[in-house]
Amino acid sequence: MERFYLYDDVEDTKTRFVGFTGESQRYDLAISQSSRFFGKVLVMDIQYGRAAIIGADDVEEPGYLEHVFNRSEEEAIELRDYLRELLS
Repeated sequence: MERFYLYDDVEDTKTRFVGFTGESQRYDLAISQSSRFFGKVLVMDIQYGRAAIIGADDVEEPGYLEHVFNRSEEEAIELRDYLRELLS
């Protein structure tokens, strides 16, 4: 089978693994920084198997974290508070 690659790059990244508990949930995240994301970070929710490229503006978007990480509003508030600190 012939493949048409759009890109195939190797890049050094900085990845941080964070686990913390909130009022209602435990959070296990991997956060990768790369020049590819134009100042945003790749946030991977290890428990739920979901990932998103997130910047400070995305954290403030109503309903965004609830949608991309399939979290309740209460859980998203806890996640949003952590990501605000991380991205500031």
